[in-house]
Amino acid sequence: MPETQASWRWLRIGFWACIVISVAVVLRRTVALAHPPQSAPPRLAELDAAFASHAALTLAHILPALAFVLLTPLVYNRRFAGAAWPKRFLYPLGLIVGVTAYAMSKYSVGGWVERSAVLIFNSLFLFSLFRAWHLRRDPVLTLRWMTRAIAVLLGIATTRPVMGMFFATSKVTHLSPEQFFGIAFWIGFSINTLMVELWLRSQAGKSQIESMAMRPVSLYTDQA
Repeated sequence: MPETQASWRWLRIGFWACIVISVAVVLRRTVALAHPPQSAPPRLAELDAAFASHAALTLAHILPALAFVLLTPLVYNRRFAGAAWPKRFLYPLGLIVGVTAYAMSKYSVGGWVERSAVLIFNSLFLFSLFRAWHLRRDPVLTLRWMTRAIAVLLGIATTRPVMGMFFATSKVTHLSPEQFFGIAFWIGFSINTLMVELWLRSQAGKSQIESMAMRPVSLYTDQA
C-alpha cells in the first residue's frame, strides 16, 4: 500500500475515534446536567457536581463544540467539495468554543496544570482557526490550518482514554482527579497536535492535503 494511503487510513481511524468519543462525552455530560445520576461512583459524582455548579457555561461550551465536531467530516467529504457553508459555520462555532474554553478554565478540576494546558492548546486552536480564515482564498493553506484546529479541538477526546487509565490505576497510584486531570489534558492534546503536525509536514501529508484541497476525499472510503 502506498505511504499516502496508509498514513491517511490511520489518521482517518483516529479521526473517527475522536469524533465518536467527543459526541459520547457531550451527550453524557448533557444528560448528567439535566438528570444527575443517583448512583454514580463517588469520584464521578463529584465531577458531575463540579460541572453542575456552572451548568450554563458548560452547555455554552459543549453544545457548540458538538456542532463543530459534527461538521468537521464535511470539510473532507467530496460531496461537499463545492459547499462553503460548512466552513462558514465552523469559524463562529470555533470562536464560541474557544472563548468559553477560556472561561471554563476558571473551574479546572486539575488546577493550574490543567488550566495551563487549556490556555496553551486553546490559544493554538484559535490561532489555527484564524489562520484558516485569513488564508481562505488559498484552499491548500486553509485546509492545512483548519486541520490543525480540528486536531487540537479533538484532543479533548484523546484525553478521555488517558483519564480512563488514570482512573483504572488510581488504587495503585493513589492519584485523585485533581492530581491527574491536568496531566491527562497535556498528554491528550499533545498526542493529537504532534501526530497531525508530523503528518502535515510529511511528504504523504502534504500530498494528501493538496489532493483534498483541490478534490476533497471522502473519509468513508480509502479512495485518494
